[in-house]
Amino acid sequence: MERGTDIRASAVQTLPIWKRRAIQANAGRTLVFLIAVFGGVLFFIPFYWAIASSLKVEGQLFVIPPVWIPHPVEFNNYPDALNALPFPRYYMNTAIITGASMIGDVIVSTMVAFGFARMRFVGRDALFMILLATMMLPMQVTMIPQFIIFRSLGWVNTFLPLIIPSFFGSAFYIFLLRQFFLAIPTDLEDAARIDGASSLHILWYIFVPLSLTAMATVAIFSFMHHWQDFFLPLIYLNSKDLKTVALGLQMFRAEFSTDWNHMMAASVLTTIPPLLLFFFAQRYFISGIVMTGLKE
Repeated sequence: MERGTDIRASAVQTLPIWKRRAIQANAGRTLVFLIAVFGGVLFFIPFYWAIASSLKVEGQLFVIPPVWIPHPVEFNNYPDALNALPFPRYYMNTAIITGASMIGDVIVSTMVAFGFARMRFVGRDALFMILLATMMLPMQVTMIPQFIIFRSLGWVNTFLPLIIPSFFGSAFYIFLLRQFFLAIPTDLEDAARIDGASSLHILWYIFVPLSLTAMATVAIFSFMHHWQDFFLPLIYLNSKDLKTVALGLQMFRAEFSTDWNHMMAASVLTTIPPLLLFFFAQRYFISGIVMTGLKE
C-alpha cells in the first residue's frame, strides 16, 4: 500500500511545473464550486420549504416525518390568501412608496455624489465627513424628532413621510456613487469643460452613461429597503387602506394565526418582486458593487 502511494506521489512530482499548477488550479476551482453549491442548497432550503408549505393542505404542515413534496398540490391557497385581506391594495401602496422613493434616492444621491467627487468648494471634505458620520446615528435617535416634524406638517397617515426623505439623499448611496465617480478619468471632464459644457451637462452626458451600473446598484438597494420596510409604515400609516405589504403580513398573522399554509402563500407572493428584480439585475448589481469598491 505504501509502495503504491509512493509511486503515485513520485509520478505527480515528475510532471512538468505548468501541468502541476494546472492540476492545483483545477482542484481549487472544483473545491470552490462545491462549496458554492453546498452554500446555495443550504440557503435555498428555507425558501423551498416556504413554497412547499404554501402548496400543502393544512394537515401536512406539522407531520413527522416532514412532507417535502406536497400531495395533493393546493394552488387555491394563493387566491385564498389574497382574498383574506386586501393584498392587491397593499401591493399597490408598497409599489407607489417604493417606486417614488427609488427615484428620489437615485436622482438626488447621484447629484450630491457628483458634487463631492468633482466639484471643488470650501469645506467639501469636512461636509463629506459629516455626511458619513450621519450613518453612525441609529434610527432611534432621529425617529422622534422626525415624527414631530411630519406631524406638524400634517403628513401623518400619508405616504409623504415615507417618500419625501428620499429626495434629500442617503449617505450610504452618496458614498457608493462618489467612489464610482472618483474612478472615472478626469480627462473626459476636462475635455467637456474646454468645449464649454457646464457641470450639469457633464453629469448628464458623461457621468450618468458611464455610471449606469452604480446607479442600478443604488436602485436595487433602495427597492429592497423600501419594499420590506416595516417599522416606518407602522409609525406613519394608520388607515387600513394605506397599509403596505409588510404590515399586511403582520395583520394576516394576527387574524389568522393558525392558518400557516395561507400565511406561507402570502409570504411567497411578497418575496417574488425582490427576487425578480435581483434575477434580472444581478449582473449590474454585482458589477456595481465591485466598481464602487475601487480605491481613490
